[in-house]
Amino acid sequence: MKHEKIGPQHLERKAILYVRQSSAHQVLHNRESSTLQYAMRERLSDLGWSRIETVDDDLGRSAAGGVVREGFDRMIADVCLGKVGAVAAREVSRFARNSRDWLGTGRDNP
Repeated sequence: MKHEKIGPQHLERKAILYVRQSSAHQVLHNRESSTLQYAMRERLSDLGWSRIETVDDDLGRSAAGGVVREGFDRMIADVCLGKVGAVAAREVSRFARNSRDWLGTGRDNP
């Protein structure tokens, strides 16, 4: 089931599924959230992606306080390098707590 806004230029690149919960407690006790997040892989496949990378390195890591999130950093690098045709997450809040992270003006860039 392809969408009209998804073209060959998107599908020739990989899709990234970003899975995250902010604390170890959430990972252990909110299993339905994890299940719903991982299930989005099937949706990406239904939309036409054959190469789907699941980034779940950051499970149990809060975005507060300048904590390094290796999965997030790797995902952003791949997007900036043009390697990604789509990024999926259950909630955009799973990506970044503030726009500084999006703009690259957070931890590493003053």
